[in-house]
Amino acid sequence: MSESRREAPATRVRALDTATVTSLVEDATTAPSMHNAQPWLFRWSPAAGGLGVLRMRLDPARALPHADPDRRALHVGCGAALFNLRVAAAHAGREAEVTLLPDPGDPELLAEVTFERPVPPGDVLATLYPELRRRRTNRFPFSEEPVPEALRETLCGAAVAEGTRMVFLDDWQADEALELVRDAEAEEAADPEVRAEIARWTWRAESAEAPGGRAEGIPSYAFGPHRHEGRAPVRDFARGARGREEAVFERRPCLAVLGTREDRPVDWLRAGQAMERVLLEATQDGLATSLNSHALEWPGLRWAVRDPRSSMGYAQMTIRFGYGPEVPATPRRPVEEVLTVDAAED
Repeated sequence: MSESRREAPATRVRALDTATVTSLVEDATTAPSMHNAQPWLFRWSPAAGGLGVLRMRLDPARALPHADPDRRALHVGCGAALFNLRVAAAHAGREAEVTLLPDPGDPELLAEVTFERPVPPGDVLATLYPELRRRRTNRFPFSEEPVPEALRETLCGAAVAEGTRMVFLDDWQADEALELVRDAEAEEAADPEVRAEIARWTWRAESAEAPGGRAEGIPSYAFGPHRHEGRAPVRDFARGARGREEAVFERRPCLAVLGTREDRPVDWLRAGQAMERVLLEATQDGLATSLNSHALEWPGLRWAVRDPRSSMGYAQMTIRFGYGPEVPATPRRPVEEVLTVDAAED
């Protein structure tokens, strides 16, 4: 994990041009975020005699005040975009040096990133670059084929590499987690403000080729079918809709919980980077994935998600793994909406 490693001298590289920065940011924004709200803004500041700095800010217009009042989930999504930025930079031959939360007086300034070093020998992030646009949140049924233990261990190692922990749930733990998801579904159904918030970020669209003119949120083609049988914790964004396709989901879903020792904004950003590293490595290994934060959105349920036998203090995301069908991408905001480029200094 690259965070503020500026003490050692290294060969400097040429300054980035605007086209390259734009490409890096466009790659970064392929990251997942809660309800696909895409809560990030970037600002590139070229520097005279230097290589410039890219700043990431939280976009308050993308907040989810009822489902995410402390903005934890928004920070996780922005952390995922930061990891994508690191992967894209490595693919371009640069090391992205990240300083998280650089200004205590400006909590919406989430990170400053510089690109003054070549990729160090042995860096593996660039190998994940092809997965940026292959990764999908897959809300369709997975097969009952188990995820091999060796692959589970590799994915847990990816989380550790980003300073977090991930634990795959055994049958008993999965039963407990699924019961909490059912409790969260009941809480959501009884809360009109949360339901209205979901309605804001979902809409009807027949296909990825006809997304309905929106560049954020979750279109109906990505909802997946209604669960007729099975136990996979897939959020039903089309609750009550008539004429919807039904399907049988996994009876023994492969679930993991990713978490951190502490629960500060900096931990949320690290969790987002770890989550995205896990998702990209899973995609590289042929796995389908979906995210479930349902139970984590309710304070009374979130604490119960963690494994009391683990040193993981705070659950940040539940991830479902398996072997599933190819699914289309959800839309992304145009890069010109999220990136501002300052005039070069004299």
